[in-house]
Amino acid sequence: MGRTPKNITPEKKKQNRLDESYRNVIEGKFGQGKRRFGLNKIMSKLSNTAESSIAIAFLVMNLNTIVKKIFHLTFYLFLKNRLF
Repeated sequence: MGRTPKNITPEKKKQNRLDESYRNVIEGKFGQGKRRFGLNKIMSKLSNTAESSIAIAFLVMNLNTIVKKIFHLTFYLFLKNRLF
């Protein structure tokens, strides 16, 4: 954080870009959770119930990804067998 130094080595620049791209993926997943899976609507008062709600939301996000991949694979195999 703060002002970047004037003399940065190319290796350090490359590492900074990789770190930023990794953070972008994580922040994007949190944004998706807030938009589509209700992570922004959790209003639990106890920490245990809030943690459970967040864990369930991420479980549903992961299950959604798995179901999408299975559907695409099934659809691809169906079309592949159907066309030839």
